[in-house]
Amino acid sequence: MEFITFLSTSIIPIMVIYIIGFGLLMKINIFDVFIRGAWDGIKTVANLTPTLIGLIVGVGVLRTSGLLDFLCDKLSGITAHIGFPAELMPVALIKLFSASAANGLVFDIFKENGTDSFLGMAASIMMSCTETVLYCMSVYFMAVKITKTRWTLAGGLTASLAGIIASVVLAGFIT
Repeated sequence: MEFITFLSTSIIPIMVIYIIGFGLLMKINIFDVFIRGAWDGIKTVANLTPTLIGLIVGVGVLRTSGLLDFLCDKLSGITAHIGFPAELMPVALIKLFSASAANGLVFDIFKENGTDSFLGMAASIMMSCTETVLYCMSVYFMAVKITKTRWTLAGGLTASLAGIIASVVLAGFIT
């Protein structure tokens, strides 16, 4: 256990020393390469900013307009038949777009039901085993200019659905 603790605290300094040492050994101007990489990173962030702002505004509109509550109310009849709690539906839907907005919904569940409740456990597990599929597709594919996504959406949604189902099942075992 002490080795893992040592490794976790020293891995980043070791990597920095390794990169600098390798650059010096190969006679590479490390500072120029660093500046070029940082500049490319700033360009990428600038290109992604409109997409990020659009996603943030979209999630805000969903929450404040009542559309999210409306969708969840309509889907709660279906989810009740399969044993999926209606309180988790907003988390499952918003997590596809934004993890931080879903965190806010999870904190609301924690306040109302407690962290050790079935809903609290299921929401926690759901947050850890699902992905922000639509966010990742829009941001990352835009960054590298991928236009043909093939089965990415279907695969991501299937994996998220599996994570949502697993969260309810596992929370049922725990509580």
